[in-house]
Amino acid sequence: MGDKANTHPGAAGRATAADQPSEVRNVVLVGHSGSGKTTLVEALALTAGAVNRAGRVEDGGTVSDYDEIEHRQQRSVQLSLVPVEWGGYKINLLDTPGYADFVGELRAGLRAADAALFVVSAAQEADAVAGATRMVWEECAAVGMPRAIVVTHLDTARTSFDELTKVCGQIFGGDDPDAVLPLYLPVHGAEAPDGHAPATGLVGLLTRKIFDYSSGSRSENPPDAGQEELIQEARNRLIEGIIAECEDESLMDRYLGGEEIDLKTLVDDLEKAVARGVFHPVLAAAPAGDGGKEGLGTVELLELITGGFPTPLEREAPAVTTPDGKPRPQIVCDPDGPLVAEVVKTASDPYVGRLSLVRVFSGTLRPDETIHVSGHGLEDRGHEDHDVEERIGGLSVPFGKHQRGLNKCIAGDLACVSKLARAETGDTLSGKDDPLLMEPWSMPDPLLPLAIQAHSKADEDKLSQGLARLVAEDPTLRLEQNQDTHQVVLWCLGEAQMDVALERLRTRYGVQVDVVPHKVSLRETFATPAAGRGRHVKQSGGHGQFAICEIQVEPLPAGSGIEFVDKVVGGAVPRQFIPSVEKGVRAQAARGVAAGYPLVDVRVTLLDGKAHSVDSSDAAFQTAGALALREAAADARINLLEPVAEVEVLVPDGFVGAVMSDLSGRRGRVVGTEQAGPGRTLVRAEVPEIEIGRYAVDLRSISHGTGRFDRSYARHEAMPPQLAEKIREQAEKGT
Repeated sequence: MGDKANTHPGAAGRATAADQPSEVRNVVLVGHSGSGKTTLVEALALTAGAVNRAGRVEDGGTVSDYDEIEHRQQRSVQLSLVPVEWGGYKINLLDTPGYADFVGELRAGLRAADAALFVVSAAQEADAVAGATRMVWEECAAVGMPRAIVVTHLDTARTSFDELTKVCGQIFGGDDPDAVLPLYLPVHGAEAPDGHAPATGLVGLLTRKIFDYSSGSRSENPPDAGQEELIQEARNRLIEGIIAECEDESLMDRYLGGEEIDLKTLVDDLEKAVARGVFHPVLAAAPAGDGGKEGLGTVELLELITGGFPTPLEREAPAVTTPDGKPRPQIVCDPDGPLVAEVVKTASDPYVGRLSLVRVFSGTLRPDETIHVSGHGLEDRGHEDHDVEERIGGLSVPFGKHQRGLNKCIAGDLACVSKLARAETGDTLSGKDDPLLMEPWSMPDPLLPLAIQAHSKADEDKLSQGLARLVAEDPTLRLEQNQDTHQVVLWCLGEAQMDVALERLRTRYGVQVDVVPHKVSLRETFATPAAGRGRHVKQSGGHGQFAICEIQVEPLPAGSGIEFVDKVVGGAVPRQFIPSVEKGVRAQAARGVAAGYPLVDVRVTLLDGKAHSVDSSDAAFQTAGALALREAAADARINLLEPVAEVEVLVPDGFVGAVMSDLSGRRGRVVGTEQAGPGRTLVRAEVPEIEIGRYAVDLRSISHGTGRFDRSYARHEAMPPQLAEKIREQAEKGT
């Protein structure tokens, strides 16, 4: 770490392939949208020598311009990998989107990483540690992932590093705020006319040294007399926080007894506590100014990553089974072990085609070898299960839009693989002679529907392929071909993901689509008994058509379906035509009798009829059965049935009242609440599905991004008469 030595090791430039897992650090950057993650990655790349002062790589482009959509929308929408070298280590920086709609990209970054940097912006004040960021922190804590905090935007007039550090301690530290403490304090320069004094350096609390960045390069100076008191107070608290997490229980007694703990012991214990995920240092960082080579705090951050974050050897890999589910021994990070890798991201490159970002957990991946691809069990989301062999193309390491070839990728490292035609995000790559399947990572269920249709015949031909590629890239999308409404529905996490999906269809796959209103699967049923007579008699020369049938229709309990009963006596309807009547009735029931929705939960009884020895036929009695059902419906009260969903909403306690009020306004019935952990409540309700089409967006607004919900189909029940009448009128107008 920065306090370990007086000189930093210097830039080593752009990373290639690692030779040993101990040389690799995989770090994911997490934070609210606008917190400065991508800018921080660029600053680290500049300090490491991977880019020039303009932020550009040798062969053009910047580390952050991989996707044209990101340029147009001015925000990150996908996971990106930026590998750099520092002090003989390869650091894989995984930059994730901060917007909640792209949490799938975040989860992929967490899967590929061994440690996390939580980036919070001093400029965002109260929003700096957003609810979604807190939830990710808790996810990392649950699996013991090491975490550090980086404060950005120290150049703004509203910043207060001390206050933000306290907020982080309260929120991230929980019951132990002293587990979240700064390693450095910012040093401020001369006060500007607006009263703001920009940060020009850092003071190392363990070494009592000033690291000055005001010249654009890092230099060391001793503190002045006025800084000693400030340093000592913060230093004492830091030392106590480190010792409290130390595995040597005697160290605290020695410290409290007045013994001066040597710097090497403190740094070693700090690194161990960080690697074990029990101590979380806070650092400050800012990009270099004009002409600068090193941004504020970037050297210290690179040294924390290489010295304090664990190697892949120290992180337990996910469980594996055979493709048919039989358990296998736990894999270890060994380049000579059996090949086990996972596709954490799938993208389409305009020059090389499909690219798969892969984390290798065991073994060594090499170009042009044949491997086994195991599917991931997301068939319900439109991702086909598969169990195939594929020959991979080249291996490369990305940097912006460009790829640099690799001759191998060892256990613990990441690389891009080309020409994997069948592999999708979440798939396992393993040896062809020993196929394996990794335990999948958690993915949120997309609950915002987007109904689309091809804009033209030419687009219709390309739509299915474009959608298949889209869901192959993003497992948080779910593709549905609704058999009831005959709509193609792409289920998304939010409006931003929806916009990106539409733009990718248009620009990447050349498919123009129209967005249409999403329909829910309504039903019709008889509310009262009714009788109907179907008469189909036509004479047009030669054989005519003759069929008459009389039916009785009665409502049945929910879930009964269509029941057909034959009570014809005396052969009024010949036996061979009774199935024809039933076929006609069922066909008309499928088409609906009032607003064009399927008829359910009725008993249709065939009572009587007439036939002609020459003109009666199967087709004639099918038509007569349909006509009889329609006539019965005309004389009965028909109910429209709407699907009702069981909804479970998990929110912080402070939002429970707002959530319950909102659900009531959606014709929902709250059926119960229960505590679901410290400070959180689970609200259970039953809500008509027609009322929660946009609930994924609305809940995010109500709960300030901290709420989430699940839904499942409960049943169909009668729709309120006034709403049902409105839908009938729309059906009659054809809208």
